[in-house]
Amino acid sequence: MVAIQMKRKLQRLLSKALLPIVSVGFALSAQAAEPLKIGYSDWPGWVAWQVAIDKNWFKEVDVDVKFEWFDYSASMDAFAAGKVDAVLMTNGDALVTGAGGARSSMILITDYSNGNDMIVAKPGIKSLTDLKGKKVSVEVGLVEHLLLRAGMKKAGMKAGDIDIVNAKTNEMPQMLGSKDISAVGAWEPVASQARKAAPGSKAIYTSADEPGLIYDVLAVNPASVKAHRAEWQKVVKLWDRVVAYIEDPKTQPDAVKIMAARSGVSVAEYLPLLKGTKLLSLEEGRKVYVKAAGYQSLYGSTEIANTFNWYNKVYGLSQNVPSYIDPSLTNAK
Repeated sequence: MVAIQMKRKLQRLLSKALLPIVSVGFALSAQAAEPLKIGYSDWPGWVAWQVAIDKNWFKEVDVDVKFEWFDYSASMDAFAAGKVDAVLMTNGDALVTGAGGARSSMILITDYSNGNDMIVAKPGIKSLTDLKGKKVSVEVGLVEHLLLRAGMKKAGMKAGDIDIVNAKTNEMPQMLGSKDISAVGAWEPVASQARKAAPGSKAIYTSADEPGLIYDVLAVNPASVKAHRAEWQKVVKLWDRVVAYIEDPKTQPDAVKIMAARSGVSVAEYLPLLKGTKLLSLEEGRKVYVKAAGYQSLYGSTEIANTFNWYNKVYGLSQNVPSYIDPSLTNAK
């Protein structure tokens, strides 16, 4: 009888001792069950992921991913607030969010802008030099601001030659339609909307004039990369399948249909947008991940963006560019 009582007492003690361990186990299991959350917005190199979403390719490679749709700046805000694990943004803007405390690792280069980022001006304005003394609206500190400044420098213009008016990128059609704004900076499809708002307006400077100035990347919270490396590796490897499906003439019509539906425009309107976005396969991305100065390297391009951001007081301290770049997942065979 005493032996039985001792046995029951021991069982109760073991149960109490194991309870916290079991609870932690359940908590970790629940955490592990959470999908990878990625914020994306209306840019062809990011809308491209809609193909993988609609085709259920993530399920095929056994990775649980949830894409959440935002306006661009709102997607970065969501990342900064910890609402998503990763965000699709430009390499320069990754520094901006990082300087504000939301560090990220650029684990994949999806594309570079090859004409889809542009300065759109009203009729009668033929070049950036024609904008001297006039008002130009851009989202200050973000990618179109960088494009504008790069173009002005090439044209021999000073920063004070143009009066910058700050506005959200998705507000650019209204801005160009207003009386006192002569030009705006926007990317497609917002740029097309801006041209419609001001009939006769046209692009006077684009990212095709500065290839490699704007790289688009999958930027992930470093803690998430560390905790879910195998899953992120699957996401990165899947990118090649997405690029191949979009670029293959046999499957491109279906891909464009999917992408156009996500952006809310017709297939006819969306197809030209692909020409202004140079999608990069993993092999092409590996070449961009090589350390070098200038636009042909992600390191060099991001250093240029860092100098721009710091000089224009987008953030107070120059960023350590290499600490934001992680080529290991793209380079993995």
